[in-house]
Amino acid sequence: MQYKLKIGKSQRLYKIAKGLIPGGTQLLSKRPEMFLPDLWPAYYSKSKGCRIWDLDGREYLDMSYMGIGSCILGYADKDVDGAVKKAVDRGSMSTLNAPEEVELARLLIGLHPWADMTRYARSGGEAMAIAVRIARAASGKDVVLFCGYHGWHDWYLSANISHDKALDGHLLPGLNPKGVPRYLKGTSYPFRYNDAGNFLKLVKRFKDRIGVIVMEPVRNDPPQKEFIETIARAAKQLKAVVVVDEITAGFRLNTGGAHLIYGIKPDIAVFAKGMSNGFPMAAVIGKAGVMEKAQDTFISSTYWTDRIGPAAAIATISKIKKENVPHHLGKIGLMVQEGWKDAAAKNDLVIEVSGIYPLGHFSFIYKEPLVLKTLFTQLMLERGFCASTVFYASFAHTETYVKRYLDAVEESFGIIAKAVKSGAPVKYLRGPVCHAGFKRLV
Repeated sequence: MQYKLKIGKSQRLYKIAKGLIPGGTQLLSKRPEMFLPDLWPAYYSKSKGCRIWDLDGREYLDMSYMGIGSCILGYADKDVDGAVKKAVDRGSMSTLNAPEEVELARLLIGLHPWADMTRYARSGGEAMAIAVRIARAASGKDVVLFCGYHGWHDWYLSANISHDKALDGHLLPGLNPKGVPRYLKGTSYPFRYNDAGNFLKLVKRFKDRIGVIVMEPVRNDPPQKEFIETIARAAKQLKAVVVVDEITAGFRLNTGGAHLIYGIKPDIAVFAKGMSNGFPMAAVIGKAGVMEKAQDTFISSTYWTDRIGPAAAIATISKIKKENVPHHLGKIGLMVQEGWKDAAAKNDLVIEVSGIYPLGHFSFIYKEPLVLKTLFTQLMLERGFCASTVFYASFAHTETYVKRYLDAVEESFGIIAKAVKSGAPVKYLRGPVCHAGFKRLV
């Protein structure tokens, strides 16, 4: 398959959207400027498995984010969609509560024997805000130490009030805290993943003011034993609540939280994305002594009580367990990462591959990495793939699809190698260079 890139219905609609929606989209990670400015097919007409059709009817194989990590089983999975359709037919909302809430709570707690109670939300960012609120209520202290990316809410962005580059090492550089009250300055501080010394400096600096420690269970590399043990000791000494953000990693390495694999013992764990295969759902699970503090504050929202989210989550988690989906994700992810390395070696390209197998990514190790990233996306789109320097594996990705993808990668890497040797790779682009992180659109 070979497409001639052109401005179509999707691109024209996005131009209209930028005049109607601040930023053009609801999610930074879905902005076309993050992929291939002017030419990325911003909108889809339908999706199935790991295939997407744009508004002009062009079909692409999604070898990138799979709904920004939300579709762990693949798009429009028949089992999950079937459960959701039944929930819709029975009424997605009423004055009474959906019994699926209790069923899902039992399921999540059964997978995590350390946990006793569950609260729900419908997105990862708000679930993290809930978790931090509960943790502060339980500890009675305001200061949060965190590592990793944890959403858009005030508690997190307040770290950039005191230092506008504080969050630059946490996936999205340039996040602006405008609109975040300045009195929140000094309430959240980041530490580096797997850097016990950096963490202890903050502990020494803020001591008894620390009430919450937030971390992802795994980033590009597994957590070091010393790092985990240092956090556990400090939390015990400070009587701080440990929150593990499983929004990205959860259900990809095992059926449940990745913290179970690495021996991390949290007080709270937060799930979203992979737990409900594209339907809005999030969960905050935790120990009873901590979770009960939710009753001492006010955490409540109408649409956290709908039936669709829990029904989708129950069906998704059940299928993940039944089909051993994490094993498949690992196998497919490894195949892709090894394929990147082989294709780069054959074309004398220097890349760096990192990330757990289900969530792999690579970087071009050259002076103009964004130019080469944009060129890769452009070349792959011409060959019928939605692709970037990231690959999120799903149950719908087969070895046949991966082989097709890697053939296109090798071909594209060959052209990129020529572009590098030319000394002016930007001349190979058909539009602007992609954005690196948060950037205001004009």
